[in-house]
Amino acid sequence: MNKPISRRTFLKKSFGTLAAITGFGIGGNYYAHNLEPKWLETKYKVISHPLLPRGFDGMRMIQFSDTHLGFQFQLKDLQSVVNKINQLNPDVIFFTGDLMDQPNEYKAQKEIPSVLNQLKAPLGKFSIYGNHDHGGYGSTIYSNIMKQSHFTMLQNTSAKLSLLSGEEIFIAGVDDAMLGKPDFEKALAGIPGEVFTIMLSHAPDLADISRTYNIQYQISGHSHGGQVQIPFAGALVTPPFAEKYREGTYELDSLTLHVNRGLGTTRLPYRFLSRPEITVYEFKVEKG
Repeated sequence: MNKPISRRTFLKKSFGTLAAITGFGIGGNYYAHNLEPKWLETKYKVISHPLLPRGFDGMRMIQFSDTHLGFQFQLKDLQSVVNKINQLNPDVIFFTGDLMDQPNEYKAQKEIPSVLNQLKAPLGKFSIYGNHDHGGYGSTIYSNIMKQSHFTMLQNTSAKLSLLSGEEIFIAGVDDAMLGKPDFEKALAGIPGEVFTIMLSHAPDLADISRTYNIQYQISGHSHGGQVQIPFAGALVTPPFAEKYREGTYELDSLTLHVNRGLGTTRLPYRFLSRPEITVYEFKVEKG
């Protein structure tokens, strides 16, 4: 795993990125500030694995992540995303961290549950901590909001998804890597050895730990896909623990990792070549 960068280095790179965007001219600046951050992409992924029980065939899970409410993304944007997710008819919903940009300074905290409670998923709604959820004295604030929104918080713990047929899979979640205390042993405790298991980790680079356990799929956010990508140079700013796996899907031995680009922005109110993303995962059971 790459060595985490310091806050000073991260900010220095951020200002360098701002200078690069400014260099695109007025048109590029307008696009990166006003257009791409609203240009939502719905990405579809198929999950197929020998351990998937037949009863889960066709089950649909939807991930949204990194809203960073209060910076550039606002409640009206969250409402739009909620409407979109409900139109996609999920069976399960995952939120993979960073709800508010600065939890202790966000003035509309009490209004969030009324929006998130509109999300419907018959098999459950699950959430984990991101670094911004812990930052700004936000750990309890975030936890309370998600509980009021009827999300199950997975902080180094797991939950079982069971069908009437008795078939089951497990969803585990670890704490944030930057400001929390991720504990894989605790998160996976009690999960049988030969059961399909999904790990929720805000930080994608923890996949290098997940791949050493009996975990078949990891779902992450945090990176924003670099948030700003410069042609031929790539992502100029990536946060610690999202430097190795930045966006998209990776095959790591027996583990598959998908890194969602998130919905909001932070530090810089721009997205360029890194559209906001909702991810739809659908199970396809292998016939045998």
